[in-house]
Amino acid sequence: MGLFSRGTDSDGDSDGEQTSFFEERGFIASAIVIGAVLICLVVWFMARGSNSPTAGPSQSPSTLAPTGQPTEVEPTGAPATPINTPTPTRTAPPPPNSGTGGCHNRIPSQTIPRAAAPPAVSWQFEGKMLVPLQAENGPAATSPDGVRSCFSHSPTGAVLAAMVLLGQVQNPAVNVAALRTRVLDGPGKAAAIAAAEQENKTPPTDAGGELQFSGFKVVYYPPNATQTVIQVAANFNNKAYGALPITMQWSHGDWYAVLQEDGSFNGSVEPDILSGLDGYVRFSGAS
Repeated sequence: MGLFSRGTDSDGDSDGEQTSFFEERGFIASAIVIGAVLICLVVWFMARGSNSPTAGPSQSPSTLAPTGQPTEVEPTGAPATPINTPTPTRTAPPPPNSGTGGCHNRIPSQTIPRAAAPPAVSWQFEGKMLVPLQAENGPAATSPDGVRSCFSHSPTGAVLAAMVLLGQVQNPAVNVAALRTRVLDGPGKAAAIAAAEQENKTPPTDAGGELQFSGFKVVYYPPNATQTVIQVAANFNNKAYGALPITMQWSHGDWYAVLQEDGSFNGSVEPDILSGLDGYVRFSGAS
């Protein structure tokens, strides 16, 4: 099973064409998927390291938000606008290892990015996806096997941590290592690693298109947060937007992902198929 799953129950208002955004073999093993009415994709996950912190009680992302705060949103707006072929930005990337940025940043800004994207960000390819890197909030460390870590204890740090991890889990070169070291221990982690290892034994297939980040929304981030929910939106083939909630937990001085027991990010929470990015902060490495 991919890291993103789709609920088995269907709504009477469903038109039967909505498919999981995270469901296509080219990106599985861990997955963030963005699908559209007629598009089925799959995405992400994998990692390394047996000394990861242990997760607290498993919790559905929707239970983390304060009462009355929805975790699923149906933004309205203009249809998705096609974007150009993704290319890395010309912004100089931060050093792979830094003693001042990311988790070493002792007084990071606690302002939640709601209107503007994080500044001074460079985008680099992780497999086929572009991931954001920032000197101030991370990642500030890269292991010998390529896993990126060390993000600031801030809303922006959590956003960057979620997006970088999602990019790494779709990259066969580092996905298992990323799952092992960047996900909290628990049954969900074990399930995701098993699926990723099995997927890596299968020759890669053409995913039929490109998946790239397009934006994010900080759904839940209380003061001095130890756990947060980030809704990450992506664009598939310049045709559709999709988004799913990612739960991140601050532990042992860094942000780690929390998986549901089935090995997915979202459990029974349905992915959002978006007509536009209203309500989201536009954040993309595409030129």
